[in-house]
Amino acid sequence: MKIERELTVPDLLRQQAAHATLGGAWPSELDAGFPVAMAEAALAEISSWPGYAATPLVELDGLAAHLGVGSVIYKDEGPRFGLGSFKALGGVFAVAQMIADVAGTAVLTGEKARETATAMTFITASAGNHGLSVAAGARIFGAQGIIVLGSSVPEGFADRIRNAGAEVMRVNGSYENSVRQAMEAAEENGWLLLADGSWDGYTERPALVMEGYTVLAEECRQAFEKTGDWPTHVFLQAGVGGLAAAVAGHIRAHWAGQPRIVVVEPEAAPCLLKSVEAGELTRAGGPASNMGRLDCKDASLIAFEALRHDVDMFVTVTDEEAAEAAGLYARHGIATTPSGAAPLAALAQMKPGPDARCMLIATEGPEQS
Repeated sequence: MKIERELTVPDLLRQQAAHATLGGAWPSELDAGFPVAMAEAALAEISSWPGYAATPLVELDGLAAHLGVGSVIYKDEGPRFGLGSFKALGGVFAVAQMIADVAGTAVLTGEKARETATAMTFITASAGNHGLSVAAGARIFGAQGIIVLGSSVPEGFADRIRNAGAEVMRVNGSYENSVRQAMEAAEENGWLLLADGSWDGYTERPALVMEGYTVLAEECRQAFEKTGDWPTHVFLQAGVGGLAAAVAGHIRAHWAGQPRIVVVEPEAAPCLLKSVEAGELTRAGGPASNMGRLDCKDASLIAFEALRHDVDMFVTVTDEEAAEAAGLYARHGIATTPSGAAPLAALAQMKPGPDARCMLIATEGPEQS
């Protein structure tokens, strides 16, 4: 592991405000920053969906003793809506909001929304889980979904996406190749691009995805508020950075206890770290990583703008360290992937000491063959 950069959270946190309407413009003073004040509204909507339950937040005493820290607080996203990862919060939520916006009604089970949805085709590139969420959202609300996958995405993920009702489009090459293909196909066919990454001129739809992710952070806030045992450290893995930015922004705006926030990236894909060091979006070159869902060479603009203000430290972990962390989880009865275990790899190397209360998110369950 390399601790590449430490950042101090400003004394005065950024002022963040919600967009007034679906698809509304960001307040100019935020630039591309992510507004987090919509967490309660997102939770109210998502908690009304069939199958909703807050994912488990438990203390792992044996793992804490092994690591020499006061406690390890573990958020398990494997059971989320039966889709296997936190991504179930983002893509489905964004699809629902976009259909509601076009239909002019929030009643998505009504005839007007259903008729509107049948004429809408959502397309996205994915390393796996975001595509599954968009596919599920399109199926649930009556739209069509097309998911573009790079060659490194396991066929098990492709099959799960097909089983969710979406078409899978395979491209040779990396995640970045699949992003370009999705953009081109959306332009050529009049489809709706629903990426979880963002760039100049494309921020509103990814922000809807991130708005869904704030539900995870709000669930944690409510649980910690009841006990009063706030974490001292929160470790957040990052690919393009959407989850990390949504959770970190929510923490800074809404949590009574303010932890040190550590963003964890693969050593082969430290796109946020390099961007923060450069002061602008910067591509991270490198080989493919076994942390497939984190193996993104280009950071999201929204995530970059938010995280460089909200995060204390950016670190990288090697493929070997992530695999060892997944094995350590397994020895404590938890099944996840190197992507899900990346924060544990960072914690194991940092050793913050016996007074540390460390929150980790296992962002996904095990891969299915």
